Amino acid sequence: MRRAVVTGIGVVAPGGPSREEFWHRIIDGKPAIRRISAFDPTPFRSQIAAEVDFEPSRYGLTPRDVRRMDRFVQMAVACAEEAMTESGPDLMVTSPERVGVSLGSAVGATITLEDEYVVASDHGLDWVVDHRHAQPFLYQALVPSSAATELAVRYGLHGPAAVISTGCTSGIDSIGHALALIQDGEADVMIAGASDAPISPITVACFDAIRATTPENGSPEQASRPFDNDRKGFVLGEGAAVFVIEELEHARSRGAKVYCEITGYAARANGFHMTGLRPDGLELGLAVADALDQAKVNPEDVGYISAHGSGTKQNDRHETAAYKRAMGEAARNVPISSIKSVVGHSLGAIGSIEMAACALVIDRGIVPPTANLHTPDPECDLDYTPLEAREVRADHVLSAGSGFGGFQSAMVFSRLAAAA
Repeated sequence: MRRAVVTGIGVVAPGGPSREEFWHRIIDGKPAIRRISAFDPTPFRSQIAAEVDFEPSRYGLTPRDVRRMDRFVQMAVACAEEAMTESGPDLMVTSPERVGVSLGSAVGATITLEDEYVVASDHGLDWVVDHRHAQPFLYQALVPSSAATELAVRYGLHGPAAVISTGCTSGIDSIGHALALIQDGEADVMIAGASDAPISPITVACFDAIRATTPENGSPEQASRPFDNDRKGFVLGEGAAVFVIEELEHARSRGAKVYCEITGYAARANGFHMTGLRPDGLELGLAVADALDQAKVNPEDVGYISAHGSGTKQNDRHETAAYKRAMGEAARNVPISSIKSVVGHSLGAIGSIEMAACALVIDRGIVPPTANLHTPDPECDLDYTPLEAREVRADHVLSAGSGFGGFQSAMVFSRLAAAA
């Protein structure tokens, strides 16, 4: 079977609008969470978020680009530019028909759609909106596929292109889709990852309605507390991560640096409840077991797990049960952490951001901590790496994702020498 490897990584995340800034932020375990500045959050139950200090001009985006693209597309472009630059100038020597795009997003151009509705409806006063007041690029905001289109046009790519939208697992599933295309011989190179910019009044209101986000507005930096007994919900975030994924021999032929190999990917649905999770962790456990089986990795050989770790009691307990179910006693001996404690939960983007952390853990031998984990939940009794980073050689790393709607996904990255 054709093998797929990661040769470039681009990240735009809260507190770290580049790959290196992101890495140092999560290793330091310093949360990038604050009171929402994008709009006045006073009317809302949850008034904090992990925002990105994103300057489009830093990434070569012009005022015209900014006018045309929603924020989630801008961040995807910025990440793709960083990843492709790192991967090397000879990346595009191959035929453009052999290079594709696979991007994930849960909510697409939410910001633009909401802003334009406010204008076209005169703040909701007009039931029949006046289209003459809408901006000319509104259709591009309507269709999430605009993100994949933008990258394909920008780099002249003619291979497969798609946007994967499976809620909060989109960032893992988009990489899984890219992996399948390379394995099947449909592409030699894939630009893959995810982006979401959901910090808008409508998104905050939606999560307020189901009380999924934390109401702890007085201490933003301490509000995201995955696996902690005193946690009260997740913190909304935004961001993006994009990878250059290549067929192994293609990467070797041009002498590219290889971060890791994608050795396993699996997804399941729980068919149970739109927002609820069964406490036994069955479906996520099945996805983890399948991904490890594909990777031919024994549970005791996993060196690190990047947890979904949203910071809701339901999810954290479900996830703990899933690792025990899939890995047995080995689950107790592997360091696990949730970087959502630092960068928040950027919905569809977070899976790719967490996979970026996984690749860097393999490359650099350091496991990021779970920030704010002072009083562990007795029901979350695994090694969740509280407060301090840890030096660990990890030849195989696992990441798990869980999303509203019942989506459960898992992916394994392996050091190339270990996977060969």
